Amino acid sequence: MSNNYQVSQSFQDITIEDLPKGEYEDCSFKNCNFSEGNLSSYTFVECEFIDCDLSNVKLNDCAFREVAFKNCKMMGLQFDECNSFSLDFNFQDCVLDYATFYKLNIKKTRFINCRMIEVDFTETQLTESVFSDCDLSGSVFDRTHLEKADFRTAFNFNINPESNSIRKAKFSTNGLAGLLHKYNIIID
Repeated sequence: MSNNYQVSQSFQDITIEDLPKGEYEDCSFKNCNFSEGNLSSYTFVECEFIDCDLSNVKLNDCAFREVAFKNCKMMGLQFDECNSFSLDFNFQDCVLDYATFYKLNIKKTRFINCRMIEVDFTETQLTESVFSDCDLSGSVFDRTHLEKADFRTAFNFNINPESNSIRKAKFSTNGLAGLLHKYNIIID
């Protein structure tokens, strides 16, 4: 880690070249384009990203602790390469298509009004997480811990109750088809 330490700063309209490697605490990033960049070994604590493009950013050992992403484009991110110590983030109005959360412990994560096409949640710990108004088309839930997770307003998901832990998870009547998909039955 470099000696760069920023506290309570606001960054706007910058690219990855304008952001020195280091630790950022209580900072906000607005309208930033970090697409295809490298955030490996950066640390973000209590930060927010608003209207940013982080698509295909490298995240090797990147730390996100209490980070909020709002209206961000985050396609293809390999969150499983992040520093898993105290990993904590929430997403609102984001595009997370093709992201990977493989084997992460991200209990109580909130995904609000997000597009999450073909996201990999294999073996992810998502206990008490919320998927509010999220499109989960093609997303993979395999040996995923979904106890007490809330899928009541999520749609286009396919979750096999036999290969995932869904005890006390919440689903709407409309979402039952996503739990029964593997049985190839017709629900009217």
